[in-house]
Amino acid sequence: MSQTQLEAALETIINVFHQYSVRDGHFDTLSEKEMAELMKKELPNFLKDKNNPKAIDEMFNDLDKNKNGEVSFEEYLTLLSRVLITSNEPNDEEGHEGHFHN
Repeated sequence: MSQTQLEAALETIINVFHQYSVRDGHFDTLSEKEMAELMKKELPNFLKDKNNPKAIDEMFNDLDKNKNGEVSFEEYLTLLSRVLITSNEPNDEEGHEGHFHN
């Protein structure tokens, strides 16, 4: 049986995390630098001010719940859930759909 569209999307979520997590420090967490790269390259439309390092710092600190200086896979999923929720909401008063809708 071939993968469903949702299964393929979930596999992509995992693969993207690991493409960045293996670059610095622990292979199974994102350092702040890795997360910044991931955000800039993989979620450029979500990150409103790509060139503002404070925006990424604040997001990283918010996601790093245990304050160990790294974002775990579970903490990364928090980021993705925020992106999905934001993308599902109307983005203006006229009721146009969020960014990822087709």
